[in-house]
Amino acid sequence: MTNTARRLTSIALPALIGGALLMGAAAPALAQTSADSAFKATTFSLSAFGETRVAPDMATITLGVQTEALTAGEALKANGARMNQVMAALKKAGIAERDVQTSNLNLNAQYAYEQNQPPKLTGYQASNQVTITVRDLAKLGATVDATVNAGANTINGISFGLINPQAAEDAARLEAVKALQAKAELYGRATGYKAVRLVNLSEGGGYQPAPPPMPVFAMAKREMADSTSIAAGELKVRIDVSATYEAAK
Repeated sequence: MTNTARRLTSIALPALIGGALLMGAAAPALAQTSADSAFKATTFSLSAFGETRVAPDMATITLGVQTEALTAGEALKANGARMNQVMAALKKAGIAERDVQTSNLNLNAQYAYEQNQPPKLTGYQASNQVTITVRDLAKLGATVDATVNAGANTINGISFGLINPQAAEDAARLEAVKALQAKAELYGRATGYKAVRLVNLSEGGGYQPAPPPMPVFAMAKREMADSTSIAAGELKVRIDVSATYEAAK
């Protein structure tokens, strides 16, 4: 190799190394520039909700039979016989089999407690409860009356709902978006910026059946079953929305 070639080689290597260093330094610089540009846009991050009220068109109610006897077998036998009568009354009232579901079945020993004495077994208590869905609220009171007349002696709560909540949810969605847009306009007037583009929109909430209240009454009496009156009221369906708007002067 000539002296000229050696000189070219010794000059070229540092130049290449310097170029690689410059390229390596440029990558973080580009990333930083990209990150900085993301913060140059002014955005509004807002949330709102919409509500609609609608009359329920269905109800679920939990009721059943509680019996006591000296032996477990006797308690269960008496409970089964009375529960069969309740099931027959539900069928006669027009409640479909698919709308009746066993929700609780218990057998418990009963004891008497005296001071300084061991517990004394006094008998057994059997309970059987079903949750029924009533799709015609006009028949709800009569259905409860029929079951009590047939032997049901426990009612543990009632809740109201919607067979198809889609229409109510959509109405709440429209109200939520209107509220969101009104809020964006308000912030625009207050800050001097105007929302020019919807960047993202997310939804939360939705229809949920009303939770059952505390037990209506622990033990129902036959004489109470002549005129059961139940008020359905209204359900509140709520939709929550959140959005980010890009804003500009």
